[in-house]
Amino acid sequence: MTQPIKILSFAGSSRIESFNKKLVKVASVGAKNAGAEVNFIDLLDYPMPLFNEDLEAQEGLPESVLKFKALLRNHQGFLIGCPEYNGSITPLLKNAIDWATRLEPGEQGLSSFNGKVAALLAASPGGLGGIRGLVHVRAILEGIGVIVIPNQKGIPNAYEAFDEQGQLKDEKQMQAVQAIAQKLVQITSRLNA
Repeated sequence: MTQPIKILSFAGSSRIESFNKKLVKVASVGAKNAGAEVNFIDLLDYPMPLFNEDLEAQEGLPESVLKFKALLRNHQGFLIGCPEYNGSITPLLKNAIDWATRLEPGEQGLSSFNGKVAALLAASPGGLGGIRGLVHVRAILEGIGVIVIPNQKGIPNAYEAFDEQGQLKDEKQMQAVQAIAQKLVQITSRLNA
């Protein structure tokens, strides 16, 4: 019997009640239903200083970065909720990616990212659902060797899209989000067969 595909699920937001954290949790159900082992993490649990090459040279990679990189390496796919800040990627997500591309002693290439597969989702209070920022996240990830599936979804008017349990109120939206996660598992499974 083959091992299930492992998907790391997280959001580029530090807000406790982040719409994007809720969104990736909804999507994670679709990935689990497709047979994946899904691990949701909160970037708040991996506090990283603002990337600074001098700090890295003096102190090495922070412990939180090493833990985050290990998680990335130990998963074949990523399910990422991407808040949009001013039409682009959040500083939190960009900083985490920047730190995770730094090499550890003996590390060959971008082992945390190279050949991994990702699906991108967004939720926003605005009418476009955060999709403008996904273009930038996609470009960054593809530039460091991640295969980003073409399927993506933005949830507009996020302040009214979720119920008190963090589920999407609209059944069609929920199905579309979970279908993207299922597609992520299918593609990742094929590439890791």
